[in-house]
Amino acid sequence: MGAWINYGLGSESKSLPGFVVLSSVGGRNPQPIASRQWGAGFLPGQFQGVELSSSGEPAYYVRNPHGVTRHQQRRLVETLSHLNRHRNQIEANQDIEARIAAYEMAFQMQSSVPELMDISNESQETLAMYGANPGDGSYASNCLLARRLIERGVRFVQLYHRGWDHHSILPKQLRGQAYDVDQASAALIQDLAARGLLDETLIVFAGEFGRTVYGQGKLARDDYGRDHHPRCFSGWLAGGGIQGGMSYGVTDDFSYNVVDQPVAIRDLHATLLHQLGVNHEQLSFPFQGLDQKLTGVEPARVIDEILS
Repeated sequence: MGAWINYGLGSESKSLPGFVVLSSVGGRNPQPIASRQWGAGFLPGQFQGVELSSSGEPAYYVRNPHGVTRHQQRRLVETLSHLNRHRNQIEANQDIEARIAAYEMAFQMQSSVPELMDISNESQETLAMYGANPGDGSYASNCLLARRLIERGVRFVQLYHRGWDHHSILPKQLRGQAYDVDQASAALIQDLAARGLLDETLIVFAGEFGRTVYGQGKLARDDYGRDHHPRCFSGWLAGGGIQGGMSYGVTDDFSYNVVDQPVAIRDLHATLLHQLGVNHEQLSFPFQGLDQKLTGVEPARVIDEILS
């Protein structure tokens, strides 16, 4: 498997931005997830993620209305793009560029997304390895969908699995969450490795926040939980030139503070960028009078010790 880190505070699709897939949570607390979490931030709008539904229609309005042919749709997209580019010559506007890219992407998605989302043509052995059932909207099915996106050349895939805010009923709910994600995550790594894709795919598994190791609530009963804890928490990395079978970072006996080999989030970002062939010190984007960097303004370092 990948390195664990303790840290504190070939097709048309290659031209497409990243895709974001939300999992159903089986009745557990569905924490709200807003589109700003896969937005473009300070970058132009064409770089934001595209949300795919894990069940039902994969994307809104991806199919043509009744009576509209693909040729008619192509002419409409070309006409709109021509008008938008003409307007942009008069008044350059990043929002117009984003709109042009969105129309082009939507047209490509009309032909590619329905086939992409249909995992029923995967072998029974593959479905069993992931624990996936076609159309169930599960994290397992979405891990399989991630592999299908990756092998089609999509550069960034993000899976959200909700329901981890365990302030209560932790013994029951945490077991269910682990059941949802463990097998499928391992299957994704194995599947990518078997297809020769793991070396060029960097997998990052992490949550939004840490948790205390001590209980919160009524400890005498099984409805206790754990509170938020930002000072240290763990994630794991796999593939993409990361050493396997190691851990990095040490906490104190109460997992309250990192006491050795601390990794700030900016260090993690610097390392991920490095593995993607980008020097974080040289990557910036002018926005509101500042040269914005993904690693912020404080010094960040690449964690060479976890690289193979």
